Amino acid sequence: MPNSGPLNPNVAPGGNFDLSLWELQEPVGTAGSPTTIPPAMLEGPSGFHDTYFFTDPADGAMTFWDPESGVTTPNSKYPRSELREMDAKGNTADWPITGTNTLSATVKATVIPNHVCVGQIHLGTGTPSSTKPLCELFYFATGEISMYIEQDPGGGNEVPHAAGNVPVGTKWSYVIGLSNDNLTLVINGGATQTFPISTTFNQENMYFKAGDYDQSTGSSTTVGAKVQFYALKVFHGP
Repeated sequence: MPNSGPLNPNVAPGGNFDLSLWELQEPVGTAGSPTTIPPAMLEGPSGFHDTYFFTDPADGAMTFWDPESGVTTPNSKYPRSELREMDAKGNTADWPITGTNTLSATVKATVIPNHVCVGQIHLGTGTPSSTKPLCELFYFATGEISMYIEQDPGGGNEVPHAAGNVPVGTKWSYVIGLSNDNLTLVINGGATQTFPISTTFNQENMYFKAGDYDQSTGSSTTVGAKVQFYALKVFHGP
């Protein structure tokens, strides 16, 4: 079982965090087909860890790193070291927008070439099906936090909404929520920010993603983004 007390710097991320409902995508593999690590391999104090996904030896943070030259998915030009929500049966999560659905995390971005996505709600199956996110929570090298929201399932028209600002290297928390046609965001326990979404998303199912989805690209194997997580939790309920 994951550690319920202070984070242990001497175990794999799965020793501190419940990764039974997450799959890891890494910035390695073959072009258009990044390597993925299933929940069963991530779980436990001796679970999977490597250069791109590891426990910080100083404070136990679950750490994600990806270089600009990393392998990408077919539908993105940006690399990532990122978790994708799964269900209890080991299948890809795919939930309707009804009820209450939240993704909560405490993070610290320490290296950012430009900006990085630290949490998102992605479209799953539905009519029409889509390869786009509903929303992406970006953290910029300026310290700006901004929620980018798509206007319809077809994608390509994300609208930014300024949501806060914290200095680089500072811990901060977020809660992203979706219930029917309302998308919500809470930063550092502050006021709830609410964003109505288009009813064109009503036929779409969703899933959460969290980690380090760098928004810069290049040929460097040493320039990239690094994001650390100190808490991560998903909730689905009425």
